[in-house]
Amino acid sequence: MHQISPDPLTLEQVGHILSTGEPIALSAEAINSIGHCRLFLENKLAASGETFYGINTGFGSLCNVRIGHHELEQLQLNLVMSHACGMGEEVPADVVRLMLLLKIQGLSQGFSGVQLDTVQRLVDFFNADLLPVIYQQGSLGASGDLAPLAHLSLALIGMGEVHLKGERMAAADALKKFGWEPLRLQSKEGLALLNGTQFCQAYGVWCLLEARRLYEVANRCAAISIDAFDCRLSPYNELLHKIRPHEGQLKTAEAIRNLLETSELAASEKTAVQDPYAFRCVPQVHGASYDAITHVERVFSTEINSVTDNPTIFPDDDAILSGGNFHAQPLALTLDYLAIALAELGSISERRTYQLISGQRGLPHFLTKNGGVNSGFMIPQYTAASIVSQTKQLCTPASVDSIVSSNGQEDHVSMGANAATKAWRVVKNVERVLAIEFYTAAQAMEFRRPLRSSEAIETMLSEYRKVVPMVEEDRIMSVDMEATVEFLQSL
Repeated sequence: MHQISPDPLTLEQVGHILSTGEPIALSAEAINSIGHCRLFLENKLAASGETFYGINTGFGSLCNVRIGHHELEQLQLNLVMSHACGMGEEVPADVVRLMLLLKIQGLSQGFSGVQLDTVQRLVDFFNADLLPVIYQQGSLGASGDLAPLAHLSLALIGMGEVHLKGERMAAADALKKFGWEPLRLQSKEGLALLNGTQFCQAYGVWCLLEARRLYEVANRCAAISIDAFDCRLSPYNELLHKIRPHEGQLKTAEAIRNLLETSELAASEKTAVQDPYAFRCVPQVHGASYDAITHVERVFSTEINSVTDNPTIFPDDDAILSGGNFHAQPLALTLDYLAIALAELGSISERRTYQLISGQRGLPHFLTKNGGVNSGFMIPQYTAASIVSQTKQLCTPASVDSIVSSNGQEDHVSMGANAATKAWRVVKNVERVLAIEFYTAAQAMEFRRPLRSSEAIETMLSEYRKVVPMVEEDRIMSVDMEATVEFLQSL
């Protein structure tokens, strides 16, 4: 069981919790921090006639409307209901799980003023895999991810819908199954739940966990394509990369050298003096994407361990401060950057696929023995090109846009949520493009026999052929391509 505490949560820990289904629990330190902050807030409201934004005032441009003490609970309930305005596709289950986990982590820092019962109920939801129905559209990425987090919060108060073990049901019915009463939100709690960047965070963390994997997959695809296209290994010589020592470039060149070590094909005599950039510049292109991923990881590692709701409560400093930590600009910029970096892995992959089917270097056109009757690998490249083109369109940055909202009070927003959902689509697209390259390169390798690649590559291809046989005659190739996606996920 993983203990949630004010201590930093790493991306590796998040990935482990998500992949294993490990339950979580609040640490004693987190429990004390949450309770200490809540007690301070209750005492402050009881002893002071001060006005605190969102605690005893309206929200947004209604911040100057004072709310009476007897209406504070209704204020929080109304906030959650009125802000649940999401539309569009549902947020995927793994992203909802991450939203729950990261909201728990943020509230556990002890600066949000929520009740312990509220955070514990979020923990209960996570451990029971009780996932609120949340929609992708609605957040501006400033003032927090209000609409999606409102849908997450609805379930806590017995409203909205949830998924439980694959079944969609009313949240009220799900609470009854567990014998839980709907929460009654107290002062500040609705705002603490809705404010924050956990929608952007969750999408970004999911994309980052996939990004590392796709980088490794891209290197494997490139290594097979390099041998299948009968390329030289001189562009991967360590001497070249030591004199331009970007971390990602060095790492990628080393990965390709290791993957092709002992390859008979790589050691064979070459006729071409140089290879196309899609093969020759893999360290520079993949490496730049690796460095971008590393940068984005640093930003998100900071964000998931930050307090991003508003106002923020500092019990030890006797302060309640209203600020702008909910603004997702750091995430919006880096999510756009991550999408571009991953898109380039797909873009160069499609070019390698195109070269492999073009009838060069002793390979048959479209990698089929009986062209004409058979179209071979003609159309998988079409599909890759279509996906790459869509991905380029998705890489138009969201973070350069802003639309004034809340009657001018929220006059600059990050559009981080749009950057987040676009990045998610880019990840899915790049995975499919890489699968098409792997499928194509494996077919091309069949025409290099009896020469063999390295032990590492041949072992991989041998396992792959148990799933997707060589294409001897035309068949329905989308089945093979989807099977290839699943195979690459298993590596």
